[in-house]
Amino acid sequence: MTNKSLDVVQGRISTGYRVAEASDNAAYWSIATTMRSDNKALSAVQDALGLGAGKIDTAYTAMNDVLKAVDEIKAKLVTARGASAENQTKIQAEIKILLDQVKSSATGASYAGTNILATNDVGPIQIVASYNRSSAGAVSVGTIDIDLTDLKLFAAGGAPGGLADDIMLIDIVTNGTDANIDAYLVDIETALSEMSTAAANLGAAKTRLDLQKDFVSNLTDSIERGVGQLVDADMNEESTRLQALQVQQQLGIQSLSIANQNAQSILALFK
Repeated sequence: MTNKSLDVVQGRISTGYRVAEASDNAAYWSIATTMRSDNKALSAVQDALGLGAGKIDTAYTAMNDVLKAVDEIKAKLVTARGASAENQTKIQAEIKILLDQVKSSATGASYAGTNILATNDVGPIQIVASYNRSSAGAVSVGTIDIDLTDLKLFAAGGAPGGLADDIMLIDIVTNGTDANIDAYLVDIETALSEMSTAAANLGAAKTRLDLQKDFVSNLTDSIERGVGQLVDADMNEESTRLQALQVQQQLGIQSLSIANQNAQSILALFK
């Protein structure tokens, strides 16, 4: 019995588990196995959230750059109002550089093959955000959906098809009258309003993803602790038990040795 107990305790110390296989405790082993499997799924969710956050953060950074460029275009349009044709030509050259920067920022905002600001996609971006198991054992995957409709500035490659369409048509060399410039300023104000809303939505999405990442990380840690409570061995307790069993085994060996010596002494009396 002592040898069997020693084997059990030594096994727990070597593996770190008091329930290492189903034969140790079928119920706990089954629960722990399911929880470990769910934690692996949650690890994949964390990766997906990290990937999604990268896409959103890239778009958010680019959108802020675009807003700065559009603000500068607005200021130059105000300067161009009433300016000479020669000066308007110079201002248009500066505006053209800023418009190129708008397109460059949008088309360059790719992350892992996805560009939110310059795309032909019309549906929402779905980012895996959770892995859920009901009390009945049914599993489901939750997503955070990012609507592209009010975010994209261009179609793929910088083609027309987004919030920046109207401002890309600004040309005060061809249309430099005060009335035309006023119309361009209206377009700029509309674009700034829509782009500011888009930047705010991207910022909100970024915050939500960061919060979800923290939640999933904490949930993973909680499940890991729960598994440990079910199957982990108490190493201090097992070490103490091992020492006690080793002492018990040694005493048994010594007792057997003494018994053998006594038996030999008794036999010697009959010789």
